[in-house]
Amino acid sequence: MKKVELINLPKFLDVRGNLSFVEQNNHIPFEIKRTYWLYDVPGGESRGGHAYINNEEFIIALSGSFDVVVDDGNEKKVFQMNRSYYGLYIPKGMWREINNFSSNSFALEFGSTEYNENDYIRDYDTFLKMKHDGKI
Repeated sequence: MKKVELINLPKFLDVRGNLSFVEQNNHIPFEIKRTYWLYDVPGGESRGGHAYINNEEFIIALSGSFDVVVDDGNEKKVFQMNRSYYGLYIPKGMWREINNFSSNSFALEFGSTEYNENDYIRDYDTFLKMKHDGKI
């Protein structure tokens, strides 16, 4: 779990409204190949429930809040995402789930790879076996 990291983003406070930003290979520790977002998630629903073989992720809560549960096969850690000026870096080979969405939450996600269905591990037991066998 040492590689999962909350990263503080630049924050410029102004009476007219605040501003934050991210830069690839700076705040986000990889080149961005994909950007996607989660929104209008009904209360009580979960998203994720998978791991990536190659993709790294960076997740920001632009609005509202949600929890990201990250699992390395031995340990689980919950990160409450509720501020738009920090992001969660998740390296490849970690199981992750997103749950506990508040009303009007908006999750912005960046990926290090283009979409590839074959990069997903969607079965937790398969994930554990691949971890144990050193395949991820």
